[in-house]
Amino acid sequence: MNKFKLFIISLFSVSFFSVAAVATEACLITKTDINPFFVKMKEGAEARANELGIKLSFFAGKVDGDHETQVRAVETCIASGAKGILIAASDTKAIVPVLKNAQDNGLLVIALDTPLEPITAADSTFATDNFKAGELGGAWVAAKLGADGVANAKIAMLDLNESQPSVGVLRDQGFLTGFGIDVKDVSRWGDEDDPRIICNEVTNGNEEGGRTAMEKCLQRDPDINVVYTINEPAAVGAYEALKAMGKDDGSVLIASVDGGCPGVKDVERGIIGATSQQYPLLMASLGVEAIKAWAEDGSKPENTPGLDFFNTGVNLVTDNAASGVESISVQEGMDRCWG
Repeated sequence: MNKFKLFIISLFSVSFFSVAAVATEACLITKTDINPFFVKMKEGAEARANELGIKLSFFAGKVDGDHETQVRAVETCIASGAKGILIAASDTKAIVPVLKNAQDNGLLVIALDTPLEPITAADSTFATDNFKAGELGGAWVAAKLGADGVANAKIAMLDLNESQPSVGVLRDQGFLTGFGIDVKDVSRWGDEDDPRIICNEVTNGNEEGGRTAMEKCLQRDPDINVVYTINEPAAVGAYEALKAMGKDDGSVLIASVDGGCPGVKDVERGIIGATSQQYPLLMASLGVEAIKAWAEDGSKPENTPGLDFFNTGVNLVTDNAASGVESISVQEGMDRCWG
């Protein structure tokens, strides 16, 4: 009888710990695993998951825009019995149905960095105010150019990809708004009719894409003097194209977004004029905490008051401050940077 009791206790223990493991499993799905932003996001999520005793599985697209790999990752997470998904979506509209399936199966869905479309398709969103990030860059460029410079600007818009994920639209439209250009339909880029916009080209958020996109823009007008880029790798590629044409003399203002340590150093070197710094470590750690709370008591995180997401903050980094545009120094940016 004693042996039988021990056997039952043993079975119960195995069952209990198996359930506990499933109850604390989470998935992080990013656009790529090579972009420094997402590398740091993964590090932040892993560190917080280890502290909270959560098993974290990691998935990433092959390139930015690899929607199919992200769909398969969500399906894998559902099948594994995970309690929640943290996702930076490549296609913010097309991913919604499979994420709805995840929610129907009891998973908490947290969008990181990139809001879904609609934003309510996620249970919560932890992100930079991406419109504000772009707006700060646009306002800085306008202030540096002055009224005459703004009136005669020739602008290259180096966006993310043709599917127009929300993060790319928000930053693009924010930049143009900050610069003082009518964006027409704020939910999409490229419909503007302002003659100062020379081009909208896509970069896939990487250096090679930024270089190719800038080359195309310069073919349209070699006198471009303002460049917006979706992120800092794209900005570096754009600078290389400008340098090849002898336009690395400071006559072209480049504004970008991300705030990784390499990007902040590029601001210090004069490659990028100003960049809006976001905080992926905070996004990731808060997301993991939200899944932990969901697993324990079914609670969901609250949004920042007045917003439809949780704002993880943004600061414009530059040593060439502009009157009327709030910014922090390169040294402060280095103290807060990642990657």
